[in-house]
Amino acid sequence: QVQLVESGGGLVQAGGSLRLSCAASGRTFSSYTMGWFRQAPGKEREFVAAISWSGDSTRYADSVKGRFTISRDNAKNTVTLQMTSLKPEDTAVYYCAASAGGTAYMVVSYHYWGQGTQVTVSS
Repeated sequence: QVQLVESGGGLVQAGGSLRLSCAASGRTFSSYTMGWFRQAPGKEREFVAAISWSGDSTRYADSVKGRFTISRDNAKNTVTLQMTSLKPEDTAVYYCAASAGGTAYMVVSYHYWGQGTQVTVSS
């Protein structure tokens, strides 16, 4: 069992930066692939970024590649999403999620979810 709590969301102007954090409870955190997803009003939840259990492998949605960076600290049970050059279309609720296996960019691969944190980018 893994419990996830996101923090760091807020309101930022276009071009600005935000850093999202996800704190995980549970002794098996280091065995999970961790992902970030987002959901805008009226849209489906979409993949943003994922990182392997070791941190050696990362994957990004094309829409955020080069602007967002995912990282993890298994000693602290945390995963972070550094977001730069933010655009109004990045506005969404951002969710942290943990996967025990499956395709990293697919929602169905993730078994545990946080409650989400709102990111709003103004133009």
